[in-house]
Amino acid sequence: MLTPTIHVSAGLTAVFVRRTLRAAIGLFALLFPAIAPCQETAGAALYNGIVRPSPWPPRLDAYPSDPVKPPYLVSPPEVIDIGVGRQLFVDDFLIEETTLARTCHRAEYYGQNPVLKPDRPWETSTAPSPTAMVFSDGVWYDPAERLFKMWYMAGYVAGTAYATSKDGIRWEKPELDVVPGTNLVQKGRRDSGTVWLDLAADPSERYKMALWQSGVMVLSISADGIHWREAARSGSVGDRTTFFYNPFLGRWVFSLRYGEGSFGRVRRYWEAEDFLQGAGWQPGDPVRWVGADRADPRRDDLKTPPQLYNLDCVAYESLLLGLFSIWRGQPRDRAKPNEVCLGFSRDGFHWDRPDRRAFLPVSEHYGDWNWGNVQSAGGGCLVVGDRLYFYVSGRAGIPGKTDSGVCSTGLAFLRRDGFASMDAAGSAGTLTTRPLRFSGKQLFVNVDAAGGELRAEVLDAEGKVIPPYTRENCAPVQSDGTIEAVRWKGAADLAPVGRKPVRLRFTLRGGRLFSFWVSPEADGRSNGYVAAGGPGYTGVTDTVGAGALSGK
Repeated sequence: MLTPTIHVSAGLTAVFVRRTLRAAIGLFALLFPAIAPCQETAGAALYNGIVRPSPWPPRLDAYPSDPVKPPYLVSPPEVIDIGVGRQLFVDDFLIEETTLARTCHRAEYYGQNPVLKPDRPWETSTAPSPTAMVFSDGVWYDPAERLFKMWYMAGYVAGTAYATSKDGIRWEKPELDVVPGTNLVQKGRRDSGTVWLDLAADPSERYKMALWQSGVMVLSISADGIHWREAARSGSVGDRTTFFYNPFLGRWVFSLRYGEGSFGRVRRYWEAEDFLQGAGWQPGDPVRWVGADRADPRRDDLKTPPQLYNLDCVAYESLLLGLFSIWRGQPRDRAKPNEVCLGFSRDGFHWDRPDRRAFLPVSEHYGDWNWGNVQSAGGGCLVVGDRLYFYVSGRAGIPGKTDSGVCSTGLAFLRRDGFASMDAAGSAGTLTTRPLRFSGKQLFVNVDAAGGELRAEVLDAEGKVIPPYTRENCAPVQSDGTIEAVRWKGAADLAPVGRKPVRLRFTLRGGRLFSFWVSPEADGRSNGYVAAGGPGYTGVTDTVGAGALSGK
């Protein structure tokens, strides 16, 4: 399902910020996020050249009622370093000028949802809401065991259970020894929670969990994701609080649920270098972060302003992906119709939300598994071949009541990098990037040009084409693929222009361009983050390129 096109304005944006963080420190932080040096000093630059605001994190006097453009879109870096990750066209950050049109895309639900249903006594005993749903919790791919792993709410606010899968679609509930005869890893009243697979951690703390219980977050660690040890407790906090790891900052971030006057449910921000120390916030420490605003549409049957019920985040390629659970108000026919919308951040704090429609919506047909409510899973999404897998909770609802009804887990798909594309119809259009810097050698694109073609050329700082990287010398890409190489006659690769500020100009006819990147290897690896992982990936970043397409 597609949204209407959104045209990108042309013209060169004035530049007011510069990179100040040395490349060596930035590379260290990216390659070793768990032991990256502390960067408390405001004004330090991220790998892409964005300078962090001062103070950090920013202090907001109030939650804005209208959308606010992130500062890095108002004043982009003079030169953008694209050495990490695929470069997505979800905003204008990379674009100097273009005649292409942006289209935002939405995920498509799996036709045989739900993929996980409540069918065990400990899941079905909580009538009228039998439950086997991710309420954030977590869905991850474990490269060591080559398994998809899911942690989910088992029984309505009654406990946490564990399931595994070889393909991400057919799930098994193994019998464990925590609560003998069940797949439970935690028993006892709980609300929201998050489970994080930390591949960079000491093996004894490889899995991290935080559950909301009795008004606080209970933080636990585990070596296997099954046997957990409580290690810390937070102060009082709202019940839909979650957490995530931001590798660009080297920080654990707690997405704290608060209430703020007429804004209702909003999020506050708290970061820490150490996960367990992150529980030590004091009442005045977390800063205002983000809430719903006037651009979030209301349901047709409601006058209630939307609220931000939850925000799950994950690093995907070169940016932070935000899964915004937007509460549309309380209609008379069902309870809490939350839907998942998208946001994107390049500095870890400010958000751009170009499409306010639901990326993962509720159904408007009673009887469907997701008629009542949809919310995201911890870990965000997984990279499976050419697609992204998004897991969500789905509540069937009960007409005229506030009960959730049957609560299960569903799955949705999106093309790899497919959040937004820059499109050209029959006639050719162009897109010229801002000045870029890279150290790789081979240009790759994620493009659907099966009905047309894409060519690229390289421009110097003055905007002149650098031979032999001309449009005429470029071999046209006329295929549909998520990892397509771009080559020129008379040039082995892009090494001669590496580390020099250059612009790329794409000419596209009859197709869609989703992303580009310059890889250090011919296999197309991006060295960007792969969210919750996926078959074929060996760690938190893409170090295998096309080798992951086989899923082995």
